Amino acid sequence: MAEVRRLLSESRLVTLTGVGGVGKTRLALRVGGETSRAFRDGVWFVDLGGVTEPDLVVHSVLEQLGVHDDTVRRHRTVLVEHLRDRQMLMVLDNCEHVVEATADLVSALLRGVPGLRGLVTSRERLGVDGEHLWQVTPLPREPALELFADRATAVEPGFVLDARNRARVEQICALLGGIPLAVELAAVRLRVLSLDHLLSRLDDTFRVLADGKRGGDPRHHTLHAAVDWSFHLCTRAEQVLWARASVFAGTFDLQAAERVCSGDSVAPEDVLRSLMGLVDKSVVVSEQHASGTRFRLLEPLRQYGLEKLRAAGREQVVRERHRDHFTEWAERREQEWFGPAQPQIFALTRLEHANLRCALDFCFEQDGDQCVHLAGTLWFYWAGCGMLGEGRHWLDRAVASAKPGPSRAKALWVNGYVATLQGDIPASTRMLDECREYALASGDVSALAYSTHRLACTHLVGDDLDLAESLFEEAMRLYRAQGTVNSHTMLAGVERAISATFRHDFVSAERLCTEARAVGEEHGELWAQAYAIWVLALCAWVSGDLARADRLGRECLRIKRSFHDLLGIVLAIEVLAWISASQGDAVRATTLLGATNEIWQSVGYPMFGSRYFGAPHGDCESVSVSALGEQEFRAVFRKGMDLELEDAIAFAIGEEQAQDPAPAASPTPLTRREQQVADLIAGGMSNKEIAARLVIARRTAEGHVERILQKLGFTSRAQIATWVTERRN
Repeated sequence: MAEVRRLLSESRLVTLTGVGGVGKTRLALRVGGETSRAFRDGVWFVDLGGVTEPDLVVHSVLEQLGVHDDTVRRHRTVLVEHLRDRQMLMVLDNCEHVVEATADLVSALLRGVPGLRGLVTSRERLGVDGEHLWQVTPLPREPALELFADRATAVEPGFVLDARNRARVEQICALLGGIPLAVELAAVRLRVLSLDHLLSRLDDTFRVLADGKRGGDPRHHTLHAAVDWSFHLCTRAEQVLWARASVFAGTFDLQAAERVCSGDSVAPEDVLRSLMGLVDKSVVVSEQHASGTRFRLLEPLRQYGLEKLRAAGREQVVRERHRDHFTEWAERREQEWFGPAQPQIFALTRLEHANLRCALDFCFEQDGDQCVHLAGTLWFYWAGCGMLGEGRHWLDRAVASAKPGPSRAKALWVNGYVATLQGDIPASTRMLDECREYALASGDVSALAYSTHRLACTHLVGDDLDLAESLFEEAMRLYRAQGTVNSHTMLAGVERAISATFRHDFVSAERLCTEARAVGEEHGELWAQAYAIWVLALCAWVSGDLARADRLGRECLRIKRSFHDLLGIVLAIEVLAWISASQGDAVRATTLLGATNEIWQSVGYPMFGSRYFGAPHGDCESVSVSALGEQEFRAVFRKGMDLELEDAIAFAIGEEQAQDPAPAASPTPLTRREQQVADLIAGGMSNKEIAARLVIARRTAEGHVERILQKLGFTSRAQIATWVTERRN
């Protein structure tokens, strides 16, 4: 740890290499934890083990860093821009299977983010300029003995490492090459084997295996032998489950294990017994989540299990079961989406994200029709849960590879919908027109209804209200004729209501949204209902009922927060800003406008680039500038831009008011952020250093300093420093 920390102080990229199970991940985690205080913006850990293809490396990094961008911008560019002013350590774990894509990304990040340092774990080097390799070697004798004794005591409380058994434990650790994973796998066997039996079996197994292997790194042979030995000590049922469970990416639940790993003489009810046996043997790790217990194979053991599955000629069959299970899983979640379980579905889908990726990837390799079906079925995840970027990735592939038919038609309208939300109107129009043409020619009434509806939305944000109104009317007629009632039909009414508000027909708008909300309440649907609430807030605001408008706007925001629906979140904050301006609270309105400015960068064009959507935003800005003056408006607007997403939501809802300027009666006229800046000035920091410490733009830091000088009536930074010191005393 000391050496790796030293290397990180000298090099911007350190790669920990070594055989599987040697402890690269644990070392990286410990080093990250020990060095977190050295990085102003902390240490971020990204596990790439569940990534199924190179193109998804950047998606995974964005997702695990909590960076959301649903625009059509290149995701690498988005990541670089987000991190540009950060000073942080990024730990990228398990990179060997996507080493080229990881290397390309790391190169771009090191070039574009001066304050970034990288710590990578991989079985092979990235090959990036300036990379410093550190070979993680197996444990020396004494630490290996200590690890064995620790794990042995955990499973056999009476075990004590002493003079009587030390020599045998030393022999075991020597056979295992000091590889931590191998030592742990062996120690756990003391549940059922004596130390003598354990040593005897290991010695016999390793002698046989060593005779059959020549060349290469002996430590690779040692780990393989240790895992092989552990595998052969499992029951036949446990061996089968180990191999079959290797097709899962990330974690999985019992139901998935029973569905995917049963068959061919393995009954579903037998899976739990074998799974518990593998947990007892430390092959499978159990984890507790809000939804229940989930399981995970340690990565080296998953790879070993996959080798066994391939050697048995069963990989294709089990992957097909995995694909079928998660296709059916997605179908059930799509059906349940229109109901009270929406928030749970969002959480569950996030948990199964890696497995859904794996299923999609396998579908594209094997069955073009099924991949198109699965990508379209997951519309609720792509459009409803803030996953537009990745959804577009899979849907673009699906549309490009599929033959004409109902599945491709669905993928077209779903992709058109996603593209509209991204602000990519030309692509959206092209796909939706194609879907409509197919539907009209083939008589596919479902595809006709959905494509007509989504085309209406495209023209709505494109400001062609007459065409949008005509298409909305047609779509709703088609939905009614088919007896379709779901989140989409609710949205058709809501989006038509938005068109009505642009025509100043607020009576029709309120009626349409009240009807949609009633449907949502009847079925327990929240996601689409929140958009109805948003339009009702808009209508209340226009009618002058500001208290009701504010209550509805906050209600919408609370719901959209639970789905991490960035579009819904930013629209809710927008309307709350407009309401605040009408209430005469220009500071709150301007702060919220600043917050939306940052969120829109992750969603698409602000207010879709629409003059109708954008008009209230522009009016709110004008009113706020008039109330505050240009200079103060810019300062408060920047304060809003500085808010992180959760802080912006909390501020908008009213959960905390810490970012509000202090009232006149307060002992200090400075806001909390300005007080932070003043404290840093007193600490001798320059504007550039303050910007780096607070992770804000340098111009923002300069604006804070100007306002502090103005509020305190000072002319120099020295006066600020003196003021801070006197207040501390």
